[in-house]
Amino acid sequence: MDDKHEMIVFGTQNFAENPDQRCPCLLLLDTSSSMAGEPIHQLNEGLRIFIEELKSDSMAMKRVDIAIVSFGPVNIRGDFTEATNFVLPQLEANGDTPMGSAIVQGLELLRRRKDQYRENGIKYFRPWVFLLTDGSPTDGKEIWTNATNLVESGEDSNAFSFFSVGVGNANMSILASLNRRREPLRLQGLSFRQLFIWLSGSLRSVSRSVPGTVVPLESPKGWAQI
Repeated sequence: MDDKHEMIVFGTQNFAENPDQRCPCLLLLDTSSSMAGEPIHQLNEGLRIFIEELKSDSMAMKRVDIAIVSFGPVNIRGDFTEATNFVLPQLEANGDTPMGSAIVQGLELLRRRKDQYRENGIKYFRPWVFLLTDGSPTDGKEIWTNATNLVESGEDSNAFSFFSVGVGNANMSILASLNRRREPLRLQGLSFRQLFIWLSGSLRSVSRSVPGTVVPLESPKGWAQI
Protein backbone atom coordinates (compact mmCIF):
# COMPACT_ATOMS: atom_id res chain seq x y z
CA MET A 1 0.00 0.00 0.00
CA ASP A 2 1.52 3.32 -1.06
CA ASP A 3 1.70 6.50 0.99
CA LYS A 4 -1.38 7.96 -0.72
CA HIS A 5 -3.51 5.20 0.74
CA GLU A 6 -1.95 4.68 4.12
CA MET A 7 -4.27 2.93 6.52
CA ILE A 8 -4.09 3.80 10.20
CA VAL A 9 -6.19 1.54 12.40
CA PHE A 10 -6.85 2.75 15.92
CA GLY A 11 -7.92 0.44 18.75
CA THR A 12 -9.07 -3.13 18.57
CA GLN A 13 -12.52 -4.55 17.95
CA ASN A 14 -14.08 -7.05 20.32
CA PHE A 15 -17.73 -7.59 19.55
CA ALA A 16 -18.01 -10.17 22.32
CA GLU A 17 -17.19 -7.50 24.92
CA ASN A 18 -19.45 -4.92 23.33
CA PRO A 19 -22.36 -6.57 21.43
CA ASP A 20 -24.37 -3.32 21.34
CA GLN A 21 -26.02 -2.26 18.09
CA ARG A 22 -23.86 0.08 16.05
CA CYS A 23 -24.36 3.38 14.30
CA PRO A 24 -21.55 3.72 11.72
CA CYS A 25 -20.53 7.18 10.53
CA LEU A 26 -18.03 7.69 7.69
CA LEU A 27 -16.48 11.15 7.37
CA LEU A 28 -15.04 12.08 3.95
CA LEU A 29 -13.04 15.25 4.53
CA ASP A 30 -11.43 17.56 1.98
CA THR A 31 -7.87 18.41 3.03
CA SER A 32 -6.68 19.81 -0.30
CA SER A 33 -4.37 22.81 -0.42
CA SER A 34 -7.31 25.23 -0.73
CA MET A 35 -8.29 24.28 2.85
CA ALA A 36 -5.00 25.65 4.23
CA GLY A 37 -5.05 28.20 7.04
CA GLU A 38 -8.19 28.93 9.02
CA PRO A 39 -10.43 26.37 7.24
CA ILE A 40 -8.28 23.36 8.19
CA HIS A 41 -7.81 24.78 11.69
CA GLN A 42 -11.55 25.11 12.18
CA LEU A 43 -12.13 21.63 10.70
CA ASN A 44 -9.71 20.10 13.22
CA GLU A 45 -11.38 22.00 16.03
CA GLY A 46 -14.81 20.82 14.90
CA LEU A 47 -13.62 17.20 14.85
CA ARG A 48 -12.22 17.56 18.36
CA ILE A 49 -15.59 18.75 19.65
CA PHE A 50 -17.37 15.99 17.71
CA ILE A 51 -15.35 13.25 19.41
CA GLU A 52 -15.64 14.89 22.84
CA GLU A 53 -19.42 15.14 22.49
CA LEU A 54 -19.74 11.47 21.57
CA LYS A 55 -17.43 10.34 24.37
CA SER A 56 -19.49 12.33 26.88
CA ASP A 57 -22.47 10.06 26.16
CA SER A 58 -22.07 6.58 27.68
CA MET A 59 -24.30 4.95 25.09
CA ALA A 60 -23.06 6.81 22.02
CA MET A 61 -19.41 6.12 22.80
CA LYS A 62 -20.16 2.37 22.61
CA ARG A 63 -22.57 2.43 19.71
CA VAL A 64 -21.27 5.05 17.29
CA ASP A 65 -18.52 3.70 15.02
CA ILE A 66 -16.39 6.30 13.25
CA ALA A 67 -14.11 6.20 10.23
CA ILE A 68 -12.32 9.14 8.59
CA VAL A 69 -11.02 9.32 5.03
CA SER A 70 -9.30 12.56 4.04
CA PHE A 71 -8.54 13.53 0.46
CA GLY A 72 -5.75 15.73 -0.80
CA PRO A 73 -4.30 13.02 -1.30
CA VAL A 74 -6.53 10.14 -0.13
CA ASN A 75 -5.63 8.88 3.33
CA ILE A 76 -7.55 6.53 5.61
CA ARG A 77 -7.06 8.44 8.84
CA GLY A 78 -9.02 6.03 11.00
CA ASP A 79 -10.79 2.78 10.12
CA PHE A 80 -14.13 2.06 11.79
CA THR A 81 -13.88 1.90 15.55
CA GLU A 82 -16.07 2.79 18.50
CA ALA A 83 -16.08 6.44 19.52
CA THR A 84 -14.64 5.49 22.90
CA ASN A 85 -11.51 4.09 21.21
CA PHE A 86 -11.14 6.61 18.40
CA VAL A 87 -7.90 8.58 18.34
CA LEU A 88 -8.36 11.92 16.60
CA PRO A 89 -5.99 12.62 13.67
CA GLN A 90 -4.47 16.05 13.06
CA LEU A 91 -5.42 17.02 9.52
CA GLU A 92 -3.14 19.11 7.31
CA ALA A 93 -3.99 20.74 3.99
CA ASN A 94 -2.12 19.83 0.80
CA GLY A 95 -2.58 18.41 -2.67
CA ASP A 96 -5.50 18.35 -5.08
CA THR A 97 -9.09 17.09 -4.59
CA PRO A 98 -9.45 13.37 -5.42
CA MET A 99 -13.01 13.32 -4.11
CA GLY A 100 -14.16 10.39 -6.23
CA SER A 101 -11.33 8.14 -5.04
CA ALA A 102 -12.10 9.06 -1.42
CA ILE A 103 -15.76 8.15 -1.87
CA VAL A 104 -14.90 4.80 -3.47
CA GLN A 105 -12.38 3.87 -0.75
CA GLY A 106 -14.61 5.11 2.05
CA LEU A 107 -17.59 3.09 0.86
CA GLU A 108 -15.38 0.01 0.62
CA LEU A 109 -14.42 0.51 4.29
CA LEU A 110 -18.10 0.74 5.11
CA ARG A 111 -18.90 -2.44 3.19
CA ARG A 112 -16.22 -4.33 5.10
CA ARG A 113 -17.50 -3.00 8.42
CA LYS A 114 -21.04 -4.11 7.67
CA ASP A 115 -19.70 -7.56 6.80
CA GLN A 116 -18.04 -7.65 10.24
CA TYR A 117 -21.33 -6.74 11.90
CA ARG A 118 -23.14 -9.54 10.10
CA GLU A 119 -20.42 -12.10 10.83
CA ASN A 120 -20.62 -11.27 14.54
CA GLY A 121 -24.40 -10.96 14.81
CA ILE A 122 -24.29 -7.21 15.50
CA LYS A 123 -27.36 -5.16 14.64
CA TYR A 124 -26.72 -1.78 13.09
CA PHE A 125 -28.49 1.39 12.04
CA ARG A 126 -28.38 2.69 8.49
CA PRO A 127 -24.86 4.15 8.17
CA TRP A 128 -24.24 7.86 7.68
CA VAL A 129 -21.72 9.08 5.11
CA PHE A 130 -20.77 12.75 5.49
CA LEU A 131 -18.77 14.50 2.75
CA LEU A 132 -17.22 17.95 3.30
CA THR A 133 -15.42 19.75 0.46
CA ASP A 134 -14.52 23.25 -0.68
CA GLY A 135 -13.85 22.39 -4.31
CA SER A 136 -14.52 20.10 -7.27
CA PRO A 137 -13.22 16.58 -7.88
CA THR A 138 -9.90 16.29 -9.69
CA ASP A 139 -10.33 12.57 -10.42
CA GLY A 140 -10.60 11.23 -13.92
CA LYS A 141 -14.06 10.78 -15.42
CA GLU A 142 -14.07 7.00 -14.88
CA ILE A 143 -13.34 7.27 -11.15
CA TRP A 144 -15.90 10.03 -10.63
CA THR A 145 -18.58 8.10 -12.55
CA ASN A 146 -17.89 5.04 -10.42
CA ALA A 147 -18.20 7.14 -7.25
CA THR A 148 -21.51 8.69 -8.28
CA ASN A 149 -22.89 5.28 -9.27
CA LEU A 150 -21.92 3.84 -5.88
CA VAL A 151 -23.61 6.70 -4.03
CA GLU A 152 -26.76 6.42 -6.13
CA SER A 153 -27.07 2.65 -5.76
CA GLY A 154 -26.30 2.84 -2.03
CA GLU A 155 -28.99 5.45 -1.43
CA ASP A 156 -31.52 3.63 -3.61
CA SER A 157 -30.99 0.38 -1.69
CA ASN A 158 -30.98 2.15 1.72
CA ALA A 159 -27.43 0.87 2.30
CA PHE A 160 -26.48 4.27 3.74
CA SER A 161 -27.55 7.91 3.95
CA PHE A 162 -25.21 10.23 2.08
CA PHE A 163 -24.86 13.89 3.07
CA SER A 164 -22.83 16.52 1.20
CA VAL A 165 -21.69 19.85 2.63
CA GLY A 166 -20.01 22.52 0.54
CA VAL A 167 -17.48 24.86 2.11
CA GLY A 168 -16.60 28.27 0.64
CA ASN A 169 -16.41 28.04 -3.14
CA ALA A 170 -17.40 24.38 -3.37
CA ASN A 171 -19.05 23.33 -6.63
CA MET A 172 -22.60 22.76 -5.38
CA SER A 173 -23.88 21.48 -8.73
CA ILE A 174 -21.28 18.71 -8.65
CA LEU A 175 -22.34 17.82 -5.10
CA ALA A 176 -26.00 17.83 -6.16
CA SER A 177 -25.19 15.33 -8.91
CA LEU A 178 -23.87 12.89 -6.31
CA ASN A 179 -27.19 12.30 -4.61
CA ARG A 180 -30.55 13.09 -6.19
CA ARG A 181 -32.34 12.11 -2.97
CA ARG A 182 -30.76 14.75 -0.75
CA GLU A 183 -29.68 18.25 -1.73
CA PRO A 184 -26.22 19.36 -0.57
CA LEU A 185 -25.97 22.11 2.03
CA ARG A 186 -23.56 25.02 2.08
CA LEU A 187 -21.72 25.71 5.32
CA GLN A 188 -22.21 29.17 6.81
CA GLY A 189 -18.69 30.58 6.72
CA LEU A 190 -16.46 28.25 8.72
CA SER A 191 -19.12 26.96 11.13
CA PHE A 192 -17.46 23.55 11.51
CA ARG A 193 -17.99 23.67 15.27
CA GLN A 194 -21.75 24.06 14.92
CA LEU A 195 -21.89 21.42 12.19
CA PHE A 196 -20.13 18.81 14.30
CA ILE A 197 -22.21 19.61 17.38
CA TRP A 198 -25.30 19.00 15.21
CA LEU A 199 -23.79 15.78 13.84
CA SER A 200 -22.83 14.41 17.25
CA GLY A 201 -26.27 15.25 18.63
CA SER A 202 -27.96 13.53 15.69
CA LEU A 203 -25.84 10.40 16.07
CA ARG A 204 -26.51 10.33 19.81
CA SER A 205 -30.25 10.39 19.09
CA VAL A 206 -29.96 7.64 16.50
CA SER A 207 -27.83 5.46 18.79
CA ARG A 208 -30.60 5.49 21.42
CA SER A 209 -33.30 4.40 18.98
CA VAL A 210 -34.22 1.02 17.52
CA PRO A 211 -32.61 -0.01 14.21
CA GLY A 212 -35.10 0.44 11.38
CA THR A 213 -37.03 3.31 12.98
CA VAL A 214 -37.06 6.86 11.64
CA VAL A 215 -35.41 9.40 13.96
CA PRO A 216 -36.40 13.06 13.42
CA LEU A 217 -33.34 15.29 13.09
CA GLU A 218 -32.91 18.85 14.20
CA SER A 219 -32.73 21.54 11.52
CA PRO A 220 -29.20 22.36 10.31
CA LYS A 221 -30.07 26.09 10.35
CA GLY A 222 -27.40 26.78 12.97
CA TRP A 223 -24.58 25.91 10.57
CA ALA A 224 -25.98 25.65 7.05
CA GLN A 225 -27.35 28.21 4.61
CA ILE A 226 -31.02 27.26 4.30
